[in-house]
Amino acid sequence: MLKVEDLQVYYGMINAIKGVSFEVNEGEVVALIGANGAGKTTILHTVTGLVAAKSGHVYLEGRDLCKLPAHKIVYLGMAHVPEGRRIFQQLTVYDNLRLGAFSLKDKAKIESNINYVFKHFPRLLERKNQIAGTLSGGEQQMLAMGRALMSNPKIILMDEPSMGLSPLLVAEIFKIISEVSKDGTTVLLVEQNAKKALSIADRAYVLETGKIVMEGKASDLLNDPRIKAAYLGE
Repeated sequence: MLKVEDLQVYYGMINAIKGVSFEVNEGEVVALIGANGAGKTTILHTVTGLVAAKSGHVYLEGRDLCKLPAHKIVYLGMAHVPEGRRIFQQLTVYDNLRLGAFSLKDKAKIESNINYVFKHFPRLLERKNQIAGTLSGGEQQMLAMGRALMSNPKIILMDEPSMGLSPLLVAEIFKIISEVSKDGTTVLLVEQNAKKALSIADRAYVLETGKIVMEGKASDLLNDPRIKAAYLGE
């Protein structure tokens, strides 16, 4: 579904992403793990059109995205849950969700998607008319995920969904990611909590200073002594 080929990204003179290639097949959960500053967020921003690549290609179902603006990429079936949530703080929960459906014209489909989001995030239904900026951190993360699901994505890119959350909420967020995947949405997951990410992913790539240094089945990487030492604190 998603294919990234030899991606090079620069910030000024700094080569942030150095020839990265990876793919995500339909129906998979693929994790991208690595230390802070490894380039994980930059890759997601480049894939979703927020940052321009110096060279290389990003294909969604065979179509090159590199020259498309971010909002056009949403129309093709890709959604992004950004690091730090980036919800519309002054708007209600309901209005945030409606904005997530800007690419849809069918009112019945929009209502159906809102019901789908409320089914997975019952807490958002309870707070439907609440101003989003007054929600707790965990609820804001749920809203960011729900808003992304409103566009009916084929693939959803999630950037650090567990950041700053309590262990109880982290478990809840990962349970929902698994449910969304089982419902047929492909997931590319960037996550600092490598153990949690590898426990729900099918495959994973390890990023170090802008390069992929390891890849494989998530279950194999979870048991790899190098991964345990570097990322799992074992």
